[in-house]
Amino acid sequence: MNAPEKIFLPDVQASHDERNIVIQKVGIKSVRHPVQIKTKAGSQASVAMIDMTVKLPSDVKGTHMSRFLEVLQNQHAPLEFDSVKTLMSTMLERLEATEGHIDMKMPLFLNKVAPVSGVESLLDYDLHIKAAFEKDALRYTLQVQVPVTSLCPCSKKISEYGAHNQRSHIVIAAEITENMDAEDLIKIAEQAASCELWGLLKRPDEKYVTEKAYDNPKFVEDLVRDIAVALDHSDKVIAYEVSSENFESIHNHSAYAWLAKDKRHTH
Repeated sequence: MNAPEKIFLPDVQASHDERNIVIQKVGIKSVRHPVQIKTKAGSQASVAMIDMTVKLPSDVKGTHMSRFLEVLQNQHAPLEFDSVKTLMSTMLERLEATEGHIDMKMPLFLNKVAPVSGVESLLDYDLHIKAAFEKDALRYTLQVQVPVTSLCPCSKKISEYGAHNQRSHIVIAAEITENMDAEDLIKIAEQAASCELWGLLKRPDEKYVTEKAYDNPKFVEDLVRDIAVALDHSDKVIAYEVSSENFESIHNHSAYAWLAKDKRHTH
């Protein structure tokens, strides 16, 4: 039996476009895909929601969507600065593009040991990796969302006993120039809080975290400022955004603070 003849299929995407309009971002969005994350304890499996886009020249009709998936499918190295940099380079080469963006959102689980009982449990954090290659330069941002406890200094000061506290979500987005583990940013956030969280606590642990928060009250403003001080001391971080949302226990609204700094423009 003779082999089937090759059928010529036109490459419509590569055809010329007459409208002369550049598209800054075109590609695939909300792709759910298994990944490996580099952590201090080794590689950790997770599932990421991924966006991959490139800049499309004004004279090209369309991009080749399947090539994004090909590039992603061939990515096996754990996610960290160097592997994402390689992924970006491969994507740009395969898509014949000069600019591109990669966004990856995924849960990260860290094993934590309770402060008194020593029981171990997992605590989940939201990890967001953002990479952009524009004007021949890579910008890489590592973002974490960290749940913590905050206790109100004003409530403690004016009350005869007790003080109201709340669970807070701290978000740190740090633009870095070399590899930095997500745990480093998580540690900065947790150390700035009234107290960090654990997945599992025994009664002696509950006593510890309650008293630690009481002895370490923080306004939402204190949280973001203390984190900013820590990030200013990191040579790996060249720019950052920090926010904290405190889910108030005595109000039906949140307290919120946000700040940003680009250390390249600071003298």
